[in-house]
Amino acid sequence: MAMLLSGGMLFDGDGQVHEGMGVLVDGDRIARVAPVAEFANFDGQRVDTSGGTLLPGLFDCHVHLCMTASGDTGADMAKMSDATITMLALQNAQTILRGGVTSVRDCGGKDYLEFAVRDAINARKFMGPTIHAVGKMICMTGGHGNRVGRIADGVQEVVKAVREQVHAGCDCVKIMATGGVGTPGVNPEDAHYTAEEMAAGIHEAHRFHKHTASHAQGRDGILNAVRGGIDSVEHGIFMDDKCVAEMKENGTWLVPTLAAPRHILENPDAVPDYVIKKTNRVSKHHLASIKMYYEGGGKIAMGTDTGTPFNLHGNNAMELAYMVEAGVAPIDALQASTGNAADLVRDSERGRIKEGHYADLLIVNGDPVSDITMVADKSNHRAVLKYGELAAGSLG
Repeated sequence: MAMLLSGGMLFDGDGQVHEGMGVLVDGDRIARVAPVAEFANFDGQRVDTSGGTLLPGLFDCHVHLCMTASGDTGADMAKMSDATITMLALQNAQTILRGGVTSVRDCGGKDYLEFAVRDAINARKFMGPTIHAVGKMICMTGGHGNRVGRIADGVQEVVKAVREQVHAGCDCVKIMATGGVGTPGVNPEDAHYTAEEMAAGIHEAHRFHKHTASHAQGRDGILNAVRGGIDSVEHGIFMDDKCVAEMKENGTWLVPTLAAPRHILENPDAVPDYVIKKTNRVSKHHLASIKMYYEGGGKIAMGTDTGTPFNLHGNNAMELAYMVEAGVAPIDALQASTGNAADLVRDSERGRIKEGHYADLLIVNGDPVSDITMVADKSNHRAVLKYGELAAGSLG
């Protein structure tokens, strides 16, 4: 059944806000976007968006569906059966959808359990966000993520690890360039893989048409990833002018994940001490780096790192408010979480309100360009549509 949405403003996912437009949804696709007068004789279902804004469903480029968002997620996962983790991942995905996020990239699961959830949701057996998944994070011996990642040392072993992810059915390959906050005994500033190891893994992933992401916090690791041809730098905490220049030259995306350290610092009594100490050290650098890259004209795609301590699935949209607090203009935060994010993961059918695209849509109160909380705070969401079907809220 066809449905016409009109009356309010429209953010198109390409950085433009329009008034007086109608969006015709037919089945699971956007059939027509045109001035509302064109639809004067439409006699199907009409959805009045007056006083609000219609925008593409949000796209989160960094989630962890298998993680619990507890104070110590690693310890929790170690106690859980595979069946329990799989069901948790499904529950988390559906919670994310109800929060206005209609597509995600899972940046590291456990033993490919999240692939079953991805496949079931993407086949529309269950309602949930479209899922792109990396499979196992690839890390060095003792490196960040080693408790659940694929440990590989040396060029040939890294190449083999990439091939394993491709064979398992990954959509993307993630390689850990540096230490991180959540792994004991590692320093976020240290480069882990050598430049040669990084370049070999990235090249192999690209050879099999997979885009690439790198957990990269320290300066030298960021540069190793960028020089190797990485598609996105995750976190980018200790960037400097050289990182910014080389990332821009190479067209590298930055996925900030500002929510992750924020929620750790808001819950100091419930998170391991080593995590608090490292987060205190990195947080001010993180904000400065994001602002530096944004003001330098770098490409940014939204990501939250949900699943990390107290970084709850379903509250993903709050990342837009955190980006604005860090100095990103609201219109650019919206762009980062729609069209930009879709471009990063090479999804040409989502992220924009465009004829032929899937009808993954979000209706919010007010104008998020003037007040980002209209989209960031899910209490301001009127309705979430996935494939043209109501997933949360109301169309009345």
